[in-house]
Amino acid sequence: MNSQTEKELVKQIIKGNKKAIREFYKTYQARLLNFILKKVANRKDAEEILQDTFISALDSLPLFKFNSSLYTWLCSISYHEIVDFYRKRKLKTIIFSRLPWLKKIVDQALGPQLVLEEKQAKTRIYQTFKNLSEGYSQILRLKYIDGLSVKEIAQKLKTTVKAVESKLSRARLAFQEKYAEETQNSKESWQILDSTFD
Repeated sequence: MNSQTEKELVKQIIKGNKKAIREFYKTYQARLLNFILKKVANRKDAEEILQDTFISALDSLPLFKFNSSLYTWLCSISYHEIVDFYRKRKLKTIIFSRLPWLKKIVDQALGPQLVLEEKQAKTRIYQTFKNLSEGYSQILRLKYIDGLSVKEIAQKLKTTVKAVESKLSRARLAFQEKYAEETQNSKESWQILDSTFD
C-alpha cells in the first residue's frame, strides 16, 4: 500500500467509514500478528495483543502524521502493547494473590464470554487503581501488596489502628465502586468496537 492510498484509508477511517476500518484490519492483521509472534511465544496472547494494538491505533489515528508507513507505526504501537500486556499480567498476579476479596468480585463479573471478560477485568483492575485517590491507593498497596499489618500501617502513617481500619474499609468500598464504573465504561466501549467489525 503506497503513501497516497494510506492517506486516503486513514481519512476514511477517521470519518467512521466501517468498510475502511475492515480494510485496515484485513490489510495489516497477518503481518502484524507475525511481528508480535516473534516477541510473544503464546499465540493466544499474541492475538490478544493484536486486538489491543488495533484498538489503540484506531484511537490514535487522528494524530498519525505519516512520518512513517502505517505498518511501521502499528509495529511501534504493538511493541508498547506487548510491554503493557506483561506489566498488567504481573500486576494481576500480585493483586489476586494479596486481595482474595477482589478476585471474588472479578469472578462474579465473568460471564459466558469468558476470554473477553477476563481481558477486560485485567484492564479494569489496573485502571481502577490508577483512578483511586492517592490516600486510598496508598493504604490498599500497604495492606494488600506490601503485606503490612494494620498496626504496621498505623505506625508508618503515624495514625491510630482504628483510623487505619476505617480508611481501609472506605478504600475497599471506593475500589469496588470505581471497579463497577470501569465495568460499565468498558462494556460500552467494547459494544461500539464489536459493532464496527460486524
